[in-house]
Amino acid sequence: MKTNRVLFNLAMFMMLIVTSCTPPKLGYFQNVDTSQTYDIRSQEYIKIQPGDKLSILVSSKDPQLSYLFNLPVVGRFQSSSAEAALSTSQVTSYTVNPDGTIFFPVLGTVKVSGMTRYEITTMIREKLVSSELLKDAVVTVSFLDLYYEVMGEVKNPGRYAIDHDQVTILDAIGRSGDLTIFGKRDNVLVAREENGMQKFYRIDLTNSESLYNSPAFHLKQNDIIYVEPNSKKARESIDNGNAFIQPSFWISAISLAASLAVLIFK
Repeated sequence: MKTNRVLFNLAMFMMLIVTSCTPPKLGYFQNVDTSQTYDIRSQEYIKIQPGDKLSILVSSKDPQLSYLFNLPVVGRFQSSSAEAALSTSQVTSYTVNPDGTIFFPVLGTVKVSGMTRYEITTMIREKLVSSELLKDAVVTVSFLDLYYEVMGEVKNPGRYAIDHDQVTILDAIGRSGDLTIFGKRDNVLVAREENGMQKFYRIDLTNSESLYNSPAFHLKQNDIIYVEPNSKKARESIDNGNAFIQPSFWISAISLAASLAVLIFK
């Protein structure tokens, strides 16, 4: 009778252990309510900072006149031989000075720090037109060498170029191939330098309200996104670190305990 009770208790314990070893939830937006809308904390556009690089092209109906407002074109050659043909050409970029300015042809010193691409485009065009330098000016501003980094438990970690005026944390995760099954979805870290200070933000991808209200939902240049490994991944760094949570381990352990109980209470 005692043997049966012991075996029954052991079986119940085994079932409890096995059923408790459930996989973590891997989905995003786990609390989303499709009947309501969510306010996004900010609609931030990429703003230029000191050290950023820009391409600014000015064009008009008179190419010779608009040429005065563009930096020299630099040629690239495929080889160093004398007969090498010009392969590509590009306009020299503007690097934003520490004081947030660039030196623009004819116009002189122009402050661009803290401005969006659209604002820079509008400002330069208005200066050209109001000064009667180029009445039909068309100004095109492009980002050069603006990046963010994705590290940790994603399929394709690396450095990604910013080519849009708005980039979100979801864009970054998508471009990096999504999180692996070992990545913590409720604790993604964003490191950001602001005004000479390093700041950190935690984002919960499983909570819609928390995600959209985060100051780091919209990324900035030089942001670093780090996806931490979950406890299972951390245990893998230790030999047999996950053995004690595997159902097979507990089944073997319970079977051994049951055999010993039979021998003891026989």
